Amino acid sequence: MSVADFPNLIPALPELFLVCSAMALLMFGVFQKNGADAARSVNGIAVIALVLTMLLVSAFTMGRVTTFGGLFISDSFAGFTKWMVLLGAILTLIMSHKYLERQGIARFEYSVLVLLATLGMLMMISANDLMSLYIGLELQSLSLYVLTAFQRDSVRSTEAGIKYFVLGALASGLLLYGSSLVYGFSGTTNFDVLAQMFGGEDAHAPAIGLIFGLVFILAGLAFKVSAVPFHMWTPDVYQGAPTPVTAFFAVAPKIAAIALFIRVMIGPFGGLVSEWQQIIVAISIASMVLGAFAAIAQDNIKRLMAYSSIGHMGYALIGLAVGNEIGVRGVLTYMAIYLFMNVGTFACILAMRRGGQMVESIRDLAGLSKTNPALAFVLALFMFSMAGIPPLAGFFGKLYVFLAAVEAQLYTLAVIGVLSSVVGAFYYLRIVKLMYFDEPVDHLERPIGRELTAILVGTGLVIVLFFAYPGPILDSAAAAAASLFPG
Repeated sequence: MSVADFPNLIPALPELFLVCSAMALLMFGVFQKNGADAARSVNGIAVIALVLTMLLVSAFTMGRVTTFGGLFISDSFAGFTKWMVLLGAILTLIMSHKYLERQGIARFEYSVLVLLATLGMLMMISANDLMSLYIGLELQSLSLYVLTAFQRDSVRSTEAGIKYFVLGALASGLLLYGSSLVYGFSGTTNFDVLAQMFGGEDAHAPAIGLIFGLVFILAGLAFKVSAVPFHMWTPDVYQGAPTPVTAFFAVAPKIAAIALFIRVMIGPFGGLVSEWQQIIVAISIASMVLGAFAAIAQDNIKRLMAYSSIGHMGYALIGLAVGNEIGVRGVLTYMAIYLFMNVGTFACILAMRRGGQMVESIRDLAGLSKTNPALAFVLALFMFSMAGIPPLAGFFGKLYVFLAAVEAQLYTLAVIGVLSSVVGAFYYLRIVKLMYFDEPVDHLERPIGRELTAILVGTGLVIVLFFAYPGPILDSAAAAAASLFPG
């Protein structure tokens, strides 16, 4: 290979740095004598590696650049969504270590697996070909399967890992079959070539086989965002996985999968909006409705958060269904706010301990305002935001996607979104009612730790002050959305 043929590595520098960091930490951990010390050291270095990766993403995201023969793309959209994924991974690692030590499962492999899963997510976001899409997706998924079953002596954790692995394999099969059909009927897997084929001046009508392939790809991606009817793994995995892993599941993979969803639908298949829009509308409505009604009967707070995330993915998909720049901007804004709401909520869940054990039942929150007023206040803040009550950030997240739907004349979708949001508010406000109006069951352990306190304060301030300073998120989301619509 000549120098001229060598791929430009600069756009992929963050990913190259991250994979080198993961391999170096793996070797470092293996040669450490004390397992607990190794876990602590690797966790700290992993956080530093992720922070440096964020800086590299900022430094080397300059316009639209493709490399590795068109398999990899770097643009403003990739930069913004990678920042969110990396921030979710950093906050997860910070929240994790104390929990893992208390549970007796602090092993250095945990941090390495989080790094590898994050690497897969970054590759998914920058995928510009169905082949690189699949490689990134599988790297993320394989790491997440192991993380789900990380608590090996827990039957529930092992069961969750097996369920996720089996259903994840099915989703991968659907995605691969869809990709093979697209390749068979178009002759290419490259996103740029597909975009020209179906959206350029010489665009031609797609073959029926290609539409079938697109449907299978949609099904595989819907599984990754846990959209109905491919949501069946979510409640069991959320409940069974260690709580920090559940927090990781709730934010980083969801953001990466939504980004991939947008990249695939708007890029190569942007000219086929009329073919896929009705499918996105259907799964969006189903996700919002199921997320609103199924969570009402839940007593376990992690299962409730699972159904909540299904509903939130339904709201995010409203913006994708719109299929234009305003819709994508709404989705990105929604996902940025979703990141802070979920991380804050899971930090509250991790702070709830009694007698050295995690508290997961919603009934155990009774009277929390009397026993721990600060924690009750912050959790109530996140619940109000998730319910979409102004002037908190969650209200504006929903407002932007609903406005995008109204502008696109998708009135039914917007109305169902508003109504399901009203229903969903019931189970969020039920938690607030328990904390402030019921008698306390027993005291939770205090203090909650400096790391969790810092995360709760930081995420809480973002949720409260968003209405006053929305510029950083809104401007970044607008620039990211605009990069997908260069015309």
